[in-house]
Amino acid sequence: MQILAIDIGGSNIKAMILDEKGAPVSEYKKLETPAPSTPANVMEIIKTLAKNFTGYDAISAGFPGYIKDGVVKTAPNLGTEQWKDYDLQAALTTMFKRPAKVVNDADLQGIAVASGKGLEMVITLGTGFGTALLKDGKLLPHLEIGQHPIKTNKTYDNYIGQKAFENKGKAHWNERLKKVINILKTVYNYDRLYISGGNAKNIDFKLDDNITIANNRDGIKGGAMLWKDEHKNAK
Repeated sequence: MQILAIDIGGSNIKAMILDEKGAPVSEYKKLETPAPSTPANVMEIIKTLAKNFTGYDAISAGFPGYIKDGVVKTAPNLGTEQWKDYDLQAALTTMFKRPAKVVNDADLQGIAVASGKGLEMVITLGTGFGTALLKDGKLLPHLEIGQHPIKTNKTYDNYIGQKAFENKGKAHWNERLKKVINILKTVYNYDRLYISGGNAKNIDFKLDDNITIANNRDGIKGGAMLWKDEHKNAK
């Protein structure tokens, strides 16, 4: 079984083909996320990206927002009003005439990078602030922590996202990130924290021993994990 894995981000949309174990079968391709990021425009970019790939049996997609049964409920960095109640899973299935599964993008990262031992947390530092929680390798119910206030007038997305990095500069952004990590450590008592996303490369302070920087490209490999039950059934 080969899977076309798609990572929809606020800045870029990425794709590659994976085998059933998550190993890459193709090169990694990406295109800029369109503006405005309406469902129609995003689907058109995905269709263009997919022209680079052949021979896949199923689709996996990570989306930057709250997903319920493949349906988008929020899309804070793309425009929730256009996306609310958009059945992305059904739309991908129709477009590619293959079965599709859609989850939150940080959840997709989480199942790719987590060790499967204890309570693990994944955060993504990109256009916004994504999060995933896993217990012994199994995803816990998704929480949109990025939309939770960290200050009176700022959510985590506002406080530590790409716009904050651009407006405040690298040094100030790193001080904010230190504060965020201390909050997460206190609130979640994670055994291990993984940090991914485009801005992870800008961290300039020493991290705790139980914090790992995850390669952003590794996250897309979670696309294979979504189909692991089907892999077993097919054998």
